[in-house]
Amino acid sequence: QVQLVESGGGLVQPGGSLRLSCAASGFIFSSYAMNWYRQAPGKEREFVAGISSIGGGRNYADSVAGRFIISRDNAKNTVYLQMNSLKPEDTAVYYCRARRNGIDYWGKGTLVTVSS
Repeated sequence: QVQLVESGGGLVQPGGSLRLSCAASGFIFSSYAMNWYRQAPGKEREFVAGISSIGGGRNYADSVAGRFIISRDNAKNTVYLQMNSLKPEDTAVYYCRARRNGIDYWGKGTLVTVSS
């Protein structure tokens, strides 16, 4: 059974940091590109960051470039999102996504709230 389980969300003050994790099981994690998406209240889900299957290629949305870092540990079947210098507009549910050759898996998300 395929599972993607996000964790690490919570309440943080503006300027703070959080690290999200997404633990994968039920498929060959190292063969899949991994992405983080987010959905703020009343808005469409949007791409945040992506990393290739072996970790050599990374890309970011303009809104998070220079503040967020995506990484993966294929030995632990886990992808991470280090979020620094958080802003109130980063408040959203964050989802991880596994992609390969038209196959698509999604987690259920973890809530990040940036507020003083």
